[in-house]
Amino acid sequence: MDFTFDARTEELRAALLAFMDEHVHPAERVADEQRAALDSPWANPPVVEELKAEARRQGLWNLFLPDSAYGAGLTNLQYAPLAEIMGRSPQLAPTATNCAAPDTGNMEVLTQFGDEQQRKQWLEPLLAGEIRSAFAMTEPDVASSDATNITTRIERDGDEYVLTGRKWYISGAMHPDCRIFIVMGKTDPGGADVRRQQSMVLVPRDTPGVTITRAMRVFGYEDHYHGGHAEVVFDQARVPVSHLIGEEGGGFAIAQARLGPGRIHHCMRLIGMAERAIELMCRRAVSRDAFGKSLAQQGVVQNWIADARVAVEQLRLLVLKTAWMMDTVGNRGAHTEIQAIKIATPRTVVGILDRAIQLYGAGGVSQDHPLAELYAAARTLMIADGPDEVHQRSLARREIKKYR
Repeated sequence: MDFTFDARTEELRAALLAFMDEHVHPAERVADEQRAALDSPWANPPVVEELKAEARRQGLWNLFLPDSAYGAGLTNLQYAPLAEIMGRSPQLAPTATNCAAPDTGNMEVLTQFGDEQQRKQWLEPLLAGEIRSAFAMTEPDVASSDATNITTRIERDGDEYVLTGRKWYISGAMHPDCRIFIVMGKTDPGGADVRRQQSMVLVPRDTPGVTITRAMRVFGYEDHYHGGHAEVVFDQARVPVSHLIGEEGGGFAIAQARLGPGRIHHCMRLIGMAERAIELMCRRAVSRDAFGKSLAQQGVVQNWIADARVAVEQLRLLVLKTAWMMDTVGNRGAHTEIQAIKIATPRTVVGILDRAIQLYGAGGVSQDHPLAELYAAARTLMIADGPDEVHQRSLARREIKKYR
C-alpha cells in the first residue's frame, strides 16, 4: 500500500491550500454578514459566487468526480487530501469548488445511471454550478436506517409515474437554485425481493403536487450553506416515465453505489474539521491564562491536544487505506474499510470538537467561533448515510462469518 501523494495531487493540494488561505477563510465572516441582508437566507451570499468563479478559474472545480469526461478524473486516493482541506471550512469550500453534498452524489448517479437526455438536462447544469439538487430518501414515519421500510409510492399510470409520500431532512431542498430531486420510492411494494421494490425518479422541484412544508433544523442550525434540510410532501406528483433513473427495481442498488463514495467524502472532510479544531485549540491555549499560567501549560489541555493529534493521524491512515482499496479492489472489496471509517471518524471527531468547545468555554458554543456548528455537522454524520449501529451490525456479521 503506497499512500504517497503523486505530482498531480501535490500540485492540487498546493493550489487548494492557497485558495483556502487567500480566499475562503477571509470570506467566512463576510458571508455571514452578507447573508443577514439577503431576501432569502438560503440563497448564496455574493461572496460565495465570487469564490465559485475564482475556484473555476484556478481549475479547482468538480474535483470529486472520477469520470474525466465530466470532472477532474481523480482517484479516491488523489481526492482524499483535497477533501480534507475543504473540510476545514465545510460551510464554504465544498460549495465554492462545486464539491458539496448532496450535489456530488446526485452528479455521480446521473453520470453512472442517467441516460443521455437526463445528463444533458440535469447533469450538465449541475456540473456548471448553475443549479442545485436534492436527494429524497429519508422518511419521518419509518426507520429509514432500513431502506426497505420506505413507504413513498411511485405508481405507473400510462406514460407517467405518480408519487405519493412524505420525506424529511432532504438536504439542499431549501436552496432557491434547487431545481431537481432524485426521489427514492417503491414501484413494486409487494415484490418478493425487498431489495428490488425500490426505484429512483427525477422530479423537478416545481412539479405540481410537490410541496416543501418546512425547513428542518439540526441542533438549532438551519445549515444555510448547504441549502438547508427540508420536509417535502409528494401528493400525486406526476412525472414522465422517462424520468426513471436506470430500471424499475434498481433503486436500492443505485443508492448503495451513491452512498459508497459519499461516506468516504464525509470522512475526508471530517478529518479537515478535526484539524481546524486542533488549530483553534492550540491558538486558544497559548492566548489565555487561568490560575496563574497559560492554558497551554495546563496538563489536561496538553492531554487533549496530544490525544487529538494521535487520533487524527490514525484516522487519516485508515481513510487513505480505504481510498486506496476503493481504487484498487472496488467498493465491494473495500466494504469493511468503508464501514470502519464511517463508524470511527464521526465518533472521534465529535470527541475532538467537544474538547475544543470545552477549551473555549462559552465562546465554544457561540456563533463567534465555528466549533459549535462543526460539532452539529459531525454529530449528525453519526446518523446520516446509515447510522453507525447499522454499519457496526454489518461489520460484526462479516467478522463472525469467518469463524462459522
